[in-house]
Amino acid sequence: MNPFATAMERIFAHPALTVEAVWISATTSEERTLHAIRKAPDRITGFGEARILSDSTMLDVRVADLPDPRPGDLIVLGAESFVIQGEPVRDRERLVWTLDLQPA
Repeated sequence: MNPFATAMERIFAHPALTVEAVWISATTSEERTLHAIRKAPDRITGFGEARILSDSTMLDVRVADLPDPRPGDLIVLGAESFVIQGEPVRDRERLVWTLDLQPA
């Protein structure tokens, strides 16, 4: 195992850094429980001359835990449900997916 994979394994196993999430496939209804890192960066969107600031919800998930997420799949975080919007993006090392979420 390379050092980056080892580091990701330790980070995603740390209970103070991750939340428990449930992934549900939109096509097969398969369910999987996994650990994820929740992020909520501000997003600035241009609209003509205006710039609009909005909240966003993103999730980092290990590729080893979720090999093939798709737009439309459901992510449940506690009492909140989200849908993956857009194509999931992997990091440079191909170890972590970043999922862009919208409320379901």
